[in-house]
Amino acid sequence: MNQDYIIPNEWSIIEEGFNSYKVKSSESLFSIGNGAMGQRANFEENYSGETFQGSYIGGVYYPDKTRVGWWKNGYPEYFAKVLNAPNWIGINVLINGEKLDLNTCKEVAKFKRELNMQEGWLSRSFEAVLPNGIKIKVATKRFLSLELDEIGAISYNITPLNSDAKITYTPYIDAGITNEDTNWDDQFWDVLKVSQNKQQAYIEARTMKTHFYTCTFMESRLFIDNKEVEATCNSEQTSNLISCSYQQEVKENQTYTIHKFGGYVVDRNHNKEDLVAAAKVALDKAVSFGFDVLLEKQKESWAQIWSMSDITIEGDVKAQQGIRFNIFQLNQTYLGTDASLNIGPKGFTGEKYGGSTYWDTEAYCIPFYMATKDQSVARTLLEYRYNHLDKAIENAEKLGFTNGAALYPMVTMNGEECHNEWEITFEEIHRNGAIAFAIYNYYRFTEDYSYIPEKGLEVLIAIARFWQQRATFSSDKNKFMILGVTGPNEYENNINNNFYTNYIAKWCINYALENIEIVKTDHNSDYNRIKEKVNFSDEELAKWKSVADGMYFPYSEKHNVYLQQDGFLDKELITVADLDKSQRPINQKWSWDRILRSPYIKQADTLQGFYMFEDDFSTEELERHFDFYEPFTVHESSLSPCVHSIQAAKLDRMEQAYTFYLRTSRLDLDDYNHEVEEGLHITSMAGTWMSIVEGFGGMRVQKNTLSFSPKIPKEWNSYSFKVNFRHQVITVNVSQKGTDFTLEGTEAVHILVNGEQVTVSPSK
Repeated sequence: MNQDYIIPNEWSIIEEGFNSYKVKSSESLFSIGNGAMGQRANFEENYSGETFQGSYIGGVYYPDKTRVGWWKNGYPEYFAKVLNAPNWIGINVLINGEKLDLNTCKEVAKFKRELNMQEGWLSRSFEAVLPNGIKIKVATKRFLSLELDEIGAISYNITPLNSDAKITYTPYIDAGITNEDTNWDDQFWDVLKVSQNKQQAYIEARTMKTHFYTCTFMESRLFIDNKEVEATCNSEQTSNLISCSYQQEVKENQTYTIHKFGGYVVDRNHNKEDLVAAAKVALDKAVSFGFDVLLEKQKESWAQIWSMSDITIEGDVKAQQGIRFNIFQLNQTYLGTDASLNIGPKGFTGEKYGGSTYWDTEAYCIPFYMATKDQSVARTLLEYRYNHLDKAIENAEKLGFTNGAALYPMVTMNGEECHNEWEITFEEIHRNGAIAFAIYNYYRFTEDYSYIPEKGLEVLIAIARFWQQRATFSSDKNKFMILGVTGPNEYENNINNNFYTNYIAKWCINYALENIEIVKTDHNSDYNRIKEKVNFSDEELAKWKSVADGMYFPYSEKHNVYLQQDGFLDKELITVADLDKSQRPINQKWSWDRILRSPYIKQADTLQGFYMFEDDFSTEELERHFDFYEPFTVHESSLSPCVHSIQAAKLDRMEQAYTFYLRTSRLDLDDYNHEVEEGLHITSMAGTWMSIVEGFGGMRVQKNTLSFSPKIPKEWNSYSFKVNFRHQVITVNVSQKGTDFTLEGTEAVHILVNGEQVTVSPSK
């Protein structure tokens, strides 16, 4: 049973009524971030019930030593963890000496939590009766500033409702925190200094091993009925915590407010000796603006983001809420302002997957950022991988590859592999293909070829070298095979000739060869530089070509489909429709052994190849493969439904496409996989955007121009989206009556609509 407590709303995520069982799920769903930091929606005041405390700083991580029972050659030394950072949001509250704690209140009424996506803030309000009988009304609002991305701001208001009360606010910062998912219960933080300067407090700390230096800071202002009051800070501190207490006699129906400003400065952006000074500058700026002005700036910043990235849907509130939630979380996680950061699968919403970079960025996220931002943002994501090329070559060397072959890591923070499940680390090598495909996809969309001679070709060569060495020649079949792999479908490990992996390997080699020739002809000085640097020969290129030309693809004549892998037809082919619903999700109900022997597909695998290389296959071939594989797909990967939605739309199966769209867009809101309390599925949210733009909108780049084949679900009156294509912004509006295109720009553009050329002129 999926959860269903989030109230449908076009611009907000809303929860009404307090339920302690939903606290951890809501902490994920209502998470906030600004690209530089993020936090789960923990309560500011003390909460003694079950909670998952989480605040995270972009790029700050810890190498948690790998824990396995049986060490294998090539295992990564550590699994990188995005660290639970010192907590700056805390505000303990006493009412006549009684601690406010929703878990111990006699009564909690009118509880409402709202994440306003249009304006970028989180609020909470409720009435509560404390054990001492005092009844209070509480209203809070907080946000992480886009204007000042080291700053977060909280407004916390209490109104006594049935008597006068003595209210004490005790804002604090606390570095005595732990990660939920530590391997060895290590201490991750070394607290260096706790200090105070008037109303400002600071904790300087550094991470163990990686030695990231940080300063967590806070400053507060107090108000009665919106009028600022002088407040004396009664400070207390320990070795890892500092607090300031402010006590006030408050009359019945008066409102006592604290504005708390806090956040982090990090030595990634400042000299480590200057962190307290940098914190002081950040706080002085925030306090001089004040909460209300900073909030107005927040609204303006988000309005600017939405003006380009919004997708509107008329007539289906749940679908509208779903897509905006996905777009909002993507922008909270990554804005392209820091080239050393990337997009973790959980973003800033939880610790699972370590907060590191996966192939998701290249396969799913780059299309979203290319189309909704300036193309420089997508180029920055490509450069992130170029900057890690030496590490990718090192990773391959550890596994026995030579001559500059590169295997990009499955999981990384700094270019080193830090994933420690062997069937993923050593075998899910298709990730190399996604990185090469992203280079192609970037050029196809932007027509900016400059990246390839400057940086991309070196990546393509190193990847081609890997594939050539990884292939095994079978004299029995007179073909090249790729043995012992895991494809995107992680419910099959250590199998041979995964169709998707073999296909992308062949494609990578051919794409590298093609670009070597282009660079040689059109960018000769770059060609000579690269050839001297990586030292390839005609003989080596001929070896690559023989592997690509001789690649084996398992095929079933009986079913007339490419097989997902050599042994797929040896399984007992029972469809998902015949699987007892009580057994779902199988990854939480079955042993791993049983899953591996089953025919069930975690995510699109063969169909992933048909999605990425659509032009290589006919619509009839897609239909055949879709009909064969979809009935075995359980979609227990967040990356699965979006691909199926796009392909169902292409096949004009709009009911299926719509169902898959709802599943991908509301995966977390409705908690399809019963795991949302661990954090959100950030990278798959880009797939939700693709479901509308590439699925229903049918957007492609064909014949070097934008092409659309728009369709609309019967449940919608209309939908619209914008695409920034080669510095021209095109708005697509699809209704039940037809499709309109408008252009923000100076020159007319030619596009294809259902195969016919159409000219779109500015402002028409």
